[in-house]
Amino acid sequence: MATTALVQAAPLHGRFAAVRALSLALAASLSDADATVQSMPDASPAKWHLAHTTWFFETFVLRDHVGGYRPHDERWPFLFNSYYEAEGRRHARDRRGMVTRPSLDEVRAYRAHVDAALVAAMPSLSAAALALVELGCHHEEQHQELLVTDILHLFGENPLEPALYAPRRKQPVAMPGSIGWLPHDGGIVEVGHDGGGFSFDCEGPRHRALLAPHALADRTVTNGEWAAFIADGGYREARHWLADGWAWVKAEAIEAPLYWQREGEGWTRFGLDGRRAIDPAAPVTHVSFFEADAYASWAGARLPTEFEWEAAAARHDAAAGNFMDAAGPVEPRPSPGGPAFFGDVWEWTGSAYRPYPGFRAAEGAVGEYNGKFMSGQFVLRGGSCATPRGHVRASYRNFFYPHQRWQFTGVRLAKDW
Repeated sequence: MATTALVQAAPLHGRFAAVRALSLALAASLSDADATVQSMPDASPAKWHLAHTTWFFETFVLRDHVGGYRPHDERWPFLFNSYYEAEGRRHARDRRGMVTRPSLDEVRAYRAHVDAALVAAMPSLSAAALALVELGCHHEEQHQELLVTDILHLFGENPLEPALYAPRRKQPVAMPGSIGWLPHDGGIVEVGHDGGGFSFDCEGPRHRALLAPHALADRTVTNGEWAAFIADGGYREARHWLADGWAWVKAEAIEAPLYWQREGEGWTRFGLDGRRAIDPAAPVTHVSFFEADAYASWAGARLPTEFEWEAAAARHDAAAGNFMDAAGPVEPRPSPGGPAFFGDVWEWTGSAYRPYPGFRAAEGAVGEYNGKFMSGQFVLRGGSCATPRGHVRASYRNFFYPHQRWQFTGVRLAKDW
C-alpha cells in the first residue's frame, strides 16, 4: 500500500493517461508471440504485465468504488491476479506463459475498456478511491520496468538475440578516473519518507538511524573494473564469496555478469540494442547481490547500508539521473562527472529488506503490496535506466533475492572511514 497527500482528480487524470500510454508504447513493436512467452519463472509475459496492471485498476477502483460496474470478463481475474491472497485463487506464476489467450489485441481492448470506465468515474471518486488510482499509477510504473527487463531476458534467450529498441546515439564520454570517496562523519540521521507526496508504505515510518563514520564511492563500478575482477580469478576463487554465493556460482556455472559473453580477448554484452562490445566506462549491470558482495570484498571495500546510501543521496536531485522517459528505455551510460546517485543501475546495499520501526501493513488486499515480502531479500536503491523518470526518490526501497540479476543492478562501494 502507499501513503500520499490528498489526491485531486484533475491532475491525476493526466498522470493516469500518460502512464497508461507509455505501457502500450513499450509493447507496440511486439508480436503476439513476443508478448506471450515467459522465459523464466521470475519474468512475466508482456501481455500479462499489460493485463495485470489493468486488473489492478478494475478490481481495486472500479469494482470496489464504482457502483454498477461490471467486469470486462469474469474469467480474467484468475489469470491476472499476481499474489493477492485476499482476491482468491489465481493462475500459477511460473505458467503465465501458457496463457496464449486472450490475445495481445484482446488485452489492449481490455485496457481501453477499463481506462474509459475509470476516466468517466474519476470526477466522482472518493478520496480513498483516488488514492488507489495514484497507487495504481506507481504500481504500473514498476511493471513498465519489469516489462522491459522481462522482454530483454526473453530476447536474450533467443539465439538470434534481437534488439528490443534501436540504439540511441551516445555522446562519447571519457573513461572515469579512479573512484573518489565521499566521507560521512556518522551520527544520527533521519531516514524514510518525509510524508510529502506519494510513497510506498515500506518507505516509512520516518525514523532515526545511527551511522558510523564511513565513505561511499562517488560512482558505481564500471564494466572495465569488473573485467579486471574476472581476469584476477574473481569467479574462480572462493575467498571473496559468501557461502551461499559460492554455492550459487558453482551450481549455475557463473563466470560473468548476466548477458556477458567472451569473444576473443574481450567481452560483449547483450542489451536493449542487441549484442555489442562492452563499454568499459559504463556501469556494470545485471549482477546479483552475491556478485556485488564478492566484488566489494575483492576491492577491499564493502556494500553500503541502505541508510548510508540514503543519507548521501538525499543531497542529490533524483530527477537528474539516466531514466526511462516517453522516448523509451535507455542503456546505462558512463558518468559525465560528479557524484550521481540516481538512474543507470539499481545499487545493491548490504541491508536486508525488513520493516522499519512502527511499520504496519494496510488492511485488506492492498496491504499485501509490500509487507509480506520482507523476508530473505536485500534492498536496492536509486533506480535504473529502465525506471520511469520521476518514479524514485531517496527513500525508495527496491528489493530482490540475492541470486537475482535480470534487472539493471549494479554496485557502489563503501568503506569504513
